[in-house]
Amino acid sequence: MPASKAKRALTSERRTKLFQLRLQGVKYDDPRILALGYATPGAASKDVIRGLQSRRDEEAAEVGVYRQQENERLDSLLEAVWGKATTPSPVFDREGMEVAREIDLKAVDTVLKLMDRRAKLNGLDMPVKNEVSGPDGGVIPLGNTLPELTFLMTTAGDPEAAKTSSEGQGDDDGA
Repeated sequence: MPASKAKRALTSERRTKLFQLRLQGVKYDDPRILALGYATPGAASKDVIRGLQSRRDEEAAEVGVYRQQENERLDSLLEAVWGKATTPSPVFDREGMEVAREIDLKAVDTVLKLMDRRAKLNGLDMPVKNEVSGPDGGVIPLGNTLPELTFLMTTAGDPEAAKTSSEGQGDDDGA
């Protein structure tokens, strides 16, 4: 049987005071925490965990509501543009004669953007895996010198910078 409103209010008030004390660094076995009505330090610790889980569940529910609203908005926008993106429309010449039927490519682009947004919103896309590799996809040859590491960090991903930087490095033998 669920707790009454009054009991839930008391629990919430006690938990709020417990969180305030914990934020101040007060330990679970401190008399101030036990004075809140906890029988043991372990009971207070469990209540913190319950409170955090409860808040996490509330946030998850709020996120679910937000996600549902955004999906409904995307549905409306998609519905508004879908016909133009999928049904060929007549194309007329200067005299007003129909010369072809084509779909609206701008509408297609809009549909793709809406679909991409929906995939991101709902976590449908696979995570992107990025990998840095050396010549021909092999390992990156690293020496043990700081200048080599600095060179790699400053030129990472920029072939032009790497080319001009390596031209300026030259030999260090003084010749």
